[in-house]
Amino acid sequence: MTQHDVTATTATTDAAWRDAARPVDERVQALIAEMTLDEKLAQLYGVWVGASDDGHADVAPHQHDLNDDVDLDALLPSGLGQITRPFGTAPVDAAVGALSLVRMQERIVAANRFGIPAIAHDECLAGFAAWGATAYPVPLSWGATFDPALVERMAGRIGADMRSVGVHQGLAPVLDVVRDARWGRVEETIGEDPYLVATVGTAYVRGLESSGIVSTLKHFVGYSASKAGRNLAPVSVGARELADVLLPPFEMAVREGGARSVMNSYSDLDGVPSAGDRWLLTELLRETWGFDGTVVADYFAVAFLKLLHGVADTWADAAAGALEAGIDVELPTVKAFGEPLRAAVSAGAVPMSLVDTALERVLRQKVELGLLDADWSPVPSALQGVGATDAAAVRGTIDLDPPGNREVARELAERAVVLVRNDGTLPLGGGGDDAGGPAAPSVIAVIGPNADDPYAMLGCYSFPTHVVTQHPGVEMGIRIPTLLDAIRAEFPGSDIRHALGTTVDGGETDGLADAAALAASADVVVLALGDRAGLFGRGTSGEGCDAESLALPGAQQQLVDAVLDTGTPTVLALLAGRPYALGRAVAESAGIVQAFFTGEEGAGAIAGVLSGRVNPSGRLPVSIPSSPGSQPTTYLAPPLARASDVSNLDPTPAYPFGHGLGYASFDWPAFEAEEDAIATDGAASVRVRVRNTGTRSGTEVVQLYLHDPVASVVRPVQRLIGFARVDLDPGAAADVWFTVPADLASFTSRTGERIVEPGELVLGVGRSSGDLVHAHTVRLEGPVRVVDHTRHLHPLVDVDLSPAEEATTA
Repeated sequence: MTQHDVTATTATTDAAWRDAARPVDERVQALIAEMTLDEKLAQLYGVWVGASDDGHADVAPHQHDLNDDVDLDALLPSGLGQITRPFGTAPVDAAVGALSLVRMQERIVAANRFGIPAIAHDECLAGFAAWGATAYPVPLSWGATFDPALVERMAGRIGADMRSVGVHQGLAPVLDVVRDARWGRVEETIGEDPYLVATVGTAYVRGLESSGIVSTLKHFVGYSASKAGRNLAPVSVGARELADVLLPPFEMAVREGGARSVMNSYSDLDGVPSAGDRWLLTELLRETWGFDGTVVADYFAVAFLKLLHGVADTWADAAAGALEAGIDVELPTVKAFGEPLRAAVSAGAVPMSLVDTALERVLRQKVELGLLDADWSPVPSALQGVGATDAAAVRGTIDLDPPGNREVARELAERAVVLVRNDGTLPLGGGGDDAGGPAAPSVIAVIGPNADDPYAMLGCYSFPTHVVTQHPGVEMGIRIPTLLDAIRAEFPGSDIRHALGTTVDGGETDGLADAAALAASADVVVLALGDRAGLFGRGTSGEGCDAESLALPGAQQQLVDAVLDTGTPTVLALLAGRPYALGRAVAESAGIVQAFFTGEEGAGAIAGVLSGRVNPSGRLPVSIPSSPGSQPTTYLAPPLARASDVSNLDPTPAYPFGHGLGYASFDWPAFEAEEDAIATDGAASVRVRVRNTGTRSGTEVVQLYLHDPVASVVRPVQRLIGFARVDLDPGAAADVWFTVPADLASFTSRTGERIVEPGELVLGVGRSSGDLVHAHTVRLEGPVRVVDHTRHLHPLVDVDLSPAEEATTA
């Protein structure tokens, strides 16, 4: 394979915009000055190109009314801005897909007179969305780990795999904050708390960007706050909820993560579609926060301004509205930014300056990616040195699921599993010397719809669920044990018996009696319940798979009741994309293990928690409701949103945000605060000592909450502002210090300004939002301060490990 010769175009390698030694802006302006209108517009849209299995790239139109047939021969002489999902469209061997992308890039470069390649983007929500690539846990599991550093490591591996095969941009992370757990895309989010979403999401951005991949923040903003938890539904949040709950994750990812792209939300905010909202995409994102990357349209969002929102009369109006708002690139394919926009600009209806502004951003990013350098090559690192030019020769030469990836996937899955309830039955034993507990049960009944299905480990944007399911007969591409497989491996000396009971959502009850009989014959039951991920109604969780209530789908609650009636100790293993009300199991089960689509290594992680080989340390990133009809509600509730005597509905969760158990025991014997009063521009410090009083090593997640008893606007009763994972051996202790800037108490005032106001604040440290162990009241003194996007976003956290013999001192 040879490097493509860019000198074959009419542009020479010594053109100013080819010179890597020149400033980026100088190169960009030099190129823009030579471009025609058609060439400019071509950089502002993508085309959906799928990698074919013979190594030749062809157009693969999306099965959607808006994805018209595209004539590449007609388009490419003007150039092309983006290639949409070259790996995420159809199952194709990774090396063959990389070769196909090389050929597509060679075709693009040869066709346009400047030799400009396209940016290739793909999905990477729970791993690179490509056949044979590692399926990591979904973002809701990232939140459950409370471990940003581990998420950053995972993202770095995802990005490295993408870059190795020629991809430049990843459409992740999702920074939507859960507001209604009925929403189908809860699994794609990191949780219901903006600080947790922000810190974990920003870590993902750092990891992806560190590998050279452009990270794309989505969905900006408010998508998760849709009415009734419906996908692509209206959003009517107030300005304060928008500023204090929904925007902070994006703000942190822009400021601290270095994200280079943002994708708009499909929804409207109080009647203004995000894709046409200049205040959001330009005045806030760019002019206030200083974001200087590209804003790409969510798929068909520009067209939706005309078709769904009704704020544009023509395709040209839609294009003009999106450009004016701040959309730079139309995805996934050309519609409004093509001929309709060309005609409008030519007629003077749309100013050329709007086109040039978007073009500058797109070309700047291409320069920064090295795509305009004189020595650019379309051959990615994974194919360099291979020397083969046909699909048969390269097939099987690239491994996107190597042992190092699987190890990170395993570690993340193990830290994401949440032990929600344990009456002492767990651990079951049999998990090795470190498992603890009694010998493994003689007979274990593994019952339920998610016991023997590898897809039960995967979310809707995993490649097997997203794509392979649409190709009957195609293998998953990666090895994914089922929970039944993992339990058999974890308990080799036990008699493992299995029954389906019912399907996920079919509602069948004819198998309940057999399941109950099997349960009665066992020493312990593992009841595998939850969701089937899918898209647009083809599952119970995922995009377009919204829930009417938070009752377990189908006849699963009836299965729970039938098994509990046998009296056999029963452990629920929930493999799901959202939390569900669990009925009698909250009080009567022997244990509850919550696993939010924990990926290809998830079954082993769950089995390890059951045996005790894995000491669980996950914490709930979303509350588990007490009743199925309590939505919408989250723990970020003001007093009126809590239980009261004036309503017969009690929204109190069965298990609160941040809750999670383990097999080690901890006490918190000492707590102190250094200040009783600080200025409104000062900082307060608190220290808590945590001690492992158990017989095995374990992890405590120390959570810091802020309570503002009296404020000028209504505030949530508790709000997470910091946390620390603390790993301790038996008898060991640690001092955890939090230094809290007064900025963390800021909120949006009645005038719309973000302020820190004087008054009392309560800093509480605890095991969850519902279990605060210690608290300290500090008074803020001085004038009201107005703060902005440069304010402090974190407390300073310091973990001082103490020798075991000092564990009793304060």
